[in-house]
Amino acid sequence: MESYRESQKHLARPYRKAVLQTLLILTAISGLLFFTLNIQRENYPLAFAELGMACYSVFIFWAIGNTKHLERWILAFILPFCITMMFALTSPRATTTVFAWVLLIPILSHLLMGRGLGLLVSAVFMGTAAVIFFFKYHDAPEMMQPLPIANMGLMSLTILAFSHIYEITREQSESRLLKMAQTDALTGLANRARLSDVFEQERKRSLRNGTPLSMLVLDLDHFKQVNDQHGHEAGDLALRHVASTLRASLRATDLATRLGGEEFAILLTNTTADQAHRVADKIRNAIESNPVPHQDQSIGLTISGGIAQFGPDGGDLRSLIGRADQYLYHAKDSGRNRIISSDNALTPCQA
Repeated sequence: MESYRESQKHLARPYRKAVLQTLLILTAISGLLFFTLNIQRENYPLAFAELGMACYSVFIFWAIGNTKHLERWILAFILPFCITMMFALTSPRATTTVFAWVLLIPILSHLLMGRGLGLLVSAVFMGTAAVIFFFKYHDAPEMMQPLPIANMGLMSLTILAFSHIYEITREQSESRLLKMAQTDALTGLANRARLSDVFEQERKRSLRNGTPLSMLVLDLDHFKQVNDQHGHEAGDLALRHVASTLRASLRATDLATRLGGEEFAILLTNTTADQAHRVADKIRNAIESNPVPHQDQSIGLTISGGIAQFGPDGGDLRSLIGRADQYLYHAKDSGRNRIISSDNALTPCQA
């Protein structure tokens, strides 16, 4: 089942694509500029390396237009980009100011690849740049003074640290916002938006692996009476009680969702309609046998449900929920406190 981290990756792609596109444009422009300047200085190897990166940037810009594999294109660009930078550092005719470009590496790496891979790429190429610097200037006393080297080292580490901390903070904030956007505030269950995202992932998995997938829709019986007789506070308590029961009755791979009001939906992975019926009965029995304690009394609850299986009952989320709702209404009309699926839709029996 898709994790919040996977959802984060989807959300991060638009801004990472925008950062990459900006970097590609700047690389193409600066590549042509430095190609001209290095030609004038007769530094032909570096000039043509810069020209190559400029042309490659244009190609990448075109390639990422409608790509579904942005992460791969980011790696396909950032590695040659950093390697070309290292080549520029080794050039005998390059000035010492070229080492200032190394400070871009941690910023770009974290913005484009996140905290994990961004830190790895930064460490590798910043370390390589440090080795190049010492080999290139080890016999130049004016370049090996402790104070300038300390300043360069501390500045590099500071930018690396801030880039990494920023990315960690951004991911954490994004994760909290994403969880809030996909969670029902009252019960803590997933909401319909989260169900839609997860269903799409599980639908593809089911088609790819040939595994069953079922949808269970549940609705509390006579819930209006709970609110009318005991108040809305008791009604909220009852909904949270049901949510707790669902969490205790399901596997980690299943997804419990509050659709709205007193209606819930459960996506059951690798589960046939018959297996889903047994899960639903377990939930139904748990709710019926565990009244909700409220003040000095107990509020008895029952629940009715309908089950639809991916394939036989529908091929998308709307059709599955629609079919499960039909069976749910059948369960309500047949006396409530029961579960109906295609197997018993014509001859409902007390679950």
